[in-house]
Amino acid sequence: MIRIASEIPPAARAIRRILSTVVMLGLVAGCLARPALVRAEDKAAIARSTEKPLPLDKTFVGEKKFDGIVAKAIEENWRALPIGERMVKVARELHHTPYEGFTLEIDDHIESPSANFDGVDCWTFFEICLGFARMIAFEKPSYQPDDLLDQIQLTRYRGGKCSGEYLERIHYLAEWYFENDARGTIDDITRTFPGVQRITGRKIQEMTVLWKSYRYLRENPELRGPMKNWETYVASMPVYYLPKDKVAAIEDKLQDGDIIGIVTNQQGGFCSHVGMAIRTDDGVTRFMHASTNYHKVVIDKSVSGYLNSFKYHAGILVGRPLEISETVKDVDLYQKRLEALLKQK
Repeated sequence: MIRIASEIPPAARAIRRILSTVVMLGLVAGCLARPALVRAEDKAAIARSTEKPLPLDKTFVGEKKFDGIVAKAIEENWRALPIGERMVKVARELHHTPYEGFTLEIDDHIESPSANFDGVDCWTFFEICLGFARMIAFEKPSYQPDDLLDQIQLTRYRGGKCSGEYLERIHYLAEWYFENDARGTIDDITRTFPGVQRITGRKIQEMTVLWKSYRYLRENPELRGPMKNWETYVASMPVYYLPKDKVAAIEDKLQDGDIIGIVTNQQGGFCSHVGMAIRTDDGVTRFMHASTNYHKVVIDKSVSGYLNSFKYHAGILVGRPLEISETVKDVDLYQKRLEALLKQK
């Protein structure tokens, strides 16, 4: 996890990071225009918010459970398994973990990579599974919470970096697929399936319409305007999905650990839920997720069966996790890959 250098004044650190992030994430002309993180007049507020990093006791909950899973992973040599199977190993350890909403909203001002093993929502469930599976691919005698937070930082934030600013976080799942495909942490295989369709005319506005539900937006009104700009950017993305009446035919092609984004037919966002594919002993590819209905992590019906149980579910996105050797570390290459993804027709 990134530590703030003590020799640089806090305000200068924050502004420098904002500017460097905007430069790093800028795309060439002809691609979708990415908004700046904040307006110039709001930099003082951001500098104030990033003066100190959050302590580990606030960013990491459930260390005892984490340690137990680590010990099991080392003893059973999970590292030798493909990444999707490693994710399922972690997911099974989180089976029945209570559902807890808004687990990413941990402070009024400072954004930070975080993990909670005592309560997860749909996003943090799959994110912990992916991050843990990536973490144990690095051969070490032991693993600490910061090792997992490093991996969560990589997938949760644009460009894989968090300097304490809320708008660095990816807030819409559809964008997460683009970002993580560009960085080589997943392969978005949605468009490889027959019958995919592009989503058009979708209003992306949940964060700014429901800002009172989000702690950072509620406490920092200067972030709402820039957040709207990010929503406009996300709305312009070429998002393709597989309609739910096509899913049963491809379920046998889904693999353990595939990240299944549930596309909604309602306005506000592209996706309303997310989970993982898991093939159970009966040969059925099921949807494993942190469920608001069951109030815990469950292994649910088949993916198609789950979709057909809800009238507002339109279909799926599919992201296949990639081994750490595929991670794109070069910034220029990441930018080029993201540009190409955003230009898809």
